[in-house]
Amino acid sequence: MKKYIVTVKLKPSVLDPQGETVKRAIEHLGYKGVESVRIGKYIEILADEDLSTEKVTEIADKLLANPVIETFEVKMEDE
Repeated sequence: MKKYIVTVKLKPSVLDPQGETVKRAIEHLGYKGVESVRIGKYIEILADEDLSTEKVTEIADKLLANPVIETFEVKMEDE
């Protein structure tokens, strides 16, 4: 069994209103020093040996990430 981790993030040039809201909430709680917060997605895919990293990359590109505003990274971990 293989485990793939897909991490999807907004491109640096894209505004992140959810991240800004979380940053303000952190400050409201009294924590200092937080410069920026960016929100992304963490996706786990469990698969049999037939699914390759290349195929998971295709899945991420076609379904899991919006290539106009997001980047993604695929990592494989052995289960």
